[in-house]
Amino acid sequence: MAWNLDSDRPIYAQLLERIQRQIVSGRYAPGDKLPSVRELAAEASVNPNTMQKAFAELERSGLIITRRTSGRFVTEDTQMIAQIRTSLAKEEIHSFLDRMKGLGYETQDIIRILADEEHSRKEERSVQS
Repeated sequence: MAWNLDSDRPIYAQLLERIQRQIVSGRYAPGDKLPSVRELAAEASVNPNTMQKAFAELERSGLIITRRTSGRFVTEDTQMIAQIRTSLAKEEIHSFLDRMKGLGYETQDIIRILADEEHSRKEERSVQS
């Protein structure tokens, strides 16, 4: 199934972000072998050269490593993965807060809404069980 990519941002950057998120979320664990460039390019329905560009950037960042005859692997540096995960979480939070403040909400209102929503979700899950 093709990956859902935006036409308003560079494709390689979106590929890089998606693979990065798959790594920090645990889909690919530290030390895991990644699918080949061609396999992921086919899965994402993109040109292999574009996928290669994303892989090269991930390798420059140290998140993935290449072993000459074995392929590409996720770094085993769990501290680096945790730092990237935290950084991505902060980016999401900043974006969310900016959008909420753009709607006119103050911080305390946002916290209240989040708490209410979390409470509602817990109730829904307990009813479904």
